[in-house]
Amino acid sequence: MTKEEHKDVKASFDSTDLEELVTRVKRVLDVRDRKHGFPPKTYMKCFVGNEAVKKLLDEDIAGDEEDAVRIGNMMLNAGVFHHVQDAHPFENKYLFYRFTSDEDHGTVARKPDDSAVSWADFVTPVAPAEAQTLTLQPTIPERDPDLASFPQVVLEACGISPLDEYNARLLDSVHPKGWVDPTPKSSYNLVVIGAGAGGLVSAAGAAGVGARVALIESHLLGGDCLNVGCVPSKALLRCAKAAAAVRNAPAFGVNIDGNVTVDFGFVMERMRRLRASIAPIDSARRYSEQLGVDVFIGKGTFTGKNKIEVNGKTLTFAKAVIATGGTAAIPNIPGLQEAPYLTNATIFNLTELPSRLGVIGAGPIGLELAQAFQRFGSQVTVFSRSDKILPKEDPDAAKIIEKSLRQDGVTFAFHANYKRVESRIGKPQVTIVLEDGSGERLIKFDALLVATGRKPAVRGLGLESAGVSYDERMGVTINDKAQTTNPDVYAVGDVASKYQFTHTADFMARLVIRNALFFGRDKFSSLLIPWATYTDPEVAHVGLYENDLQERNIEYATFTREFSDIDRSIVDGETEGYVKIHVKKGTDRILGATIVGSHAGDMISEITVAMQSGMGLGKLANVIHPYPTAADAIRQCGDAYNRARLTPTVKGIFHRLMAFKR
Repeated sequence: MTKEEHKDVKASFDSTDLEELVTRVKRVLDVRDRKHGFPPKTYMKCFVGNEAVKKLLDEDIAGDEEDAVRIGNMMLNAGVFHHVQDAHPFENKYLFYRFTSDEDHGTVARKPDDSAVSWADFVTPVAPAEAQTLTLQPTIPERDPDLASFPQVVLEACGISPLDEYNARLLDSVHPKGWVDPTPKSSYNLVVIGAGAGGLVSAAGAAGVGARVALIESHLLGGDCLNVGCVPSKALLRCAKAAAAVRNAPAFGVNIDGNVTVDFGFVMERMRRLRASIAPIDSARRYSEQLGVDVFIGKGTFTGKNKIEVNGKTLTFAKAVIATGGTAAIPNIPGLQEAPYLTNATIFNLTELPSRLGVIGAGPIGLELAQAFQRFGSQVTVFSRSDKILPKEDPDAAKIIEKSLRQDGVTFAFHANYKRVESRIGKPQVTIVLEDGSGERLIKFDALLVATGRKPAVRGLGLESAGVSYDERMGVTINDKAQTTNPDVYAVGDVASKYQFTHTADFMARLVIRNALFFGRDKFSSLLIPWATYTDPEVAHVGLYENDLQERNIEYATFTREFSDIDRSIVDGETEGYVKIHVKKGTDRILGATIVGSHAGDMISEITVAMQSGMGLGKLANVIHPYPTAADAIRQCGDAYNRARLTPTVKGIFHRLMAFKR
């Protein structure tokens, strides 16, 4: 077989139905009972790895040894067959493998070591089915019922300004001026619409395993995270934290003569400089020249079940990924549409600090920026329709954050009943008119930030032509494999998920690569998703909240360690907050955790690792932590769990044993 013929064979396998491939491979393999070891042990209905590789080559199913091993592992990962002891991937070695279908014909079930299953194995109670299938993704607040009717920010209309040297460098990376689209290939293994986190990971990951990939972006590569989200906001938060540290320096014996002021122009210039320095990793040039992805700058629209049009060119695909994300949703408040409001897409264009800033929305985006601008010198008021902030978080955590923002000087307007928004030229520019029992209440601002949630970007994609179901409130409809109602089209990130985080889009994309290109069966519900809100202190969470456990009737125990009892937090003067860990009652299985503290976003990963790997809270107590660190609070929660296991009976036995030994 020539190299070109082999390419055609590989291309055909990318789109061949798995069942046809399995039938063809199984037909040529030598499947029989085999013996190995001393004394000889019989392995039922097996084939041998290196014999299988030779057969795949002889039958022209594979072009070379590497391709044969790749095909074998695709089938193994799809659950078609497995190593007899589940100990090896598919390799070109004298290893025994068995087809899963050959185990379903009325034979004695076997354990991973290939010994027969016995009733004696079940004398010790097995874990209940709930423990095996429980998803640890928490319930989060429903999106506004009226979200579908909310106007949506159009990203293409939001420019990057000012056009200084840093923003010019940014745009050269993520939206090159005069970009020339490539000539479309005859077909693609994967076409991705949207170059935010989910789209970029989908494209890079697929290209990395040899797929022919096209990437389409109508606005800025890097999406929200790089351009108007995580990167610029965290740059501002770091400056705000520095300003707060200077103001609080006298508490540590550091006295500063004169007034502490913030150079807002410098803060924003620093943000633009750092953003531009990060941008090349997401750049059109990198994806095109280094990763081999065909990059198209323009609006992608489905014109059929396996066709997308961009800039008048048609791209034909075997699989596609919708990764268009979401944009700020603007609530239906009279007069708001006519007012000069800001969103996350425009607030980072500011060059002057507003004296008075109104923030509509008390979620993570609104609170992070409210605290930052208050620390920069604005007088900030946060509006909430309810009586709470951070509605998805642990109520105790929300109280600590509210207290911290109030100490910074932020004011809150709860139960906000908006009557209208008025605007005029000059300062103040915007007036929010509230209606309460005593009449109207007017609050004037120089700038207004709208942070009331996100709306999935589904308009204008031609989803109807592709047979992809969606609605404007919840986004694209997907199953647990991230597959849409068109089986050749997948969706990742904010356009399809209620967990609107960069890292969620990232790992959804990894899941899609396995499912779309390699016959994978990965499930979104199996992902363990931590998150953090980067106020000061931070709030981080993973797994289930207490209200989730109560609603699902799961019995649990909670172990809490306040930072006011942790030596490092005491000497650092950061005693507000806690580590709170929930375990399944009667076991040390961690079901969820919340951390409120200065470095909560970093600390939550230790608990996430434990949950992901099945390590219980009791074992975390045996992990040695450097002293003194704030993370020792996690270990101390483990100590508390182990102490709770000492029932009066066990304590009595220990006391009698110690008395006997004296």
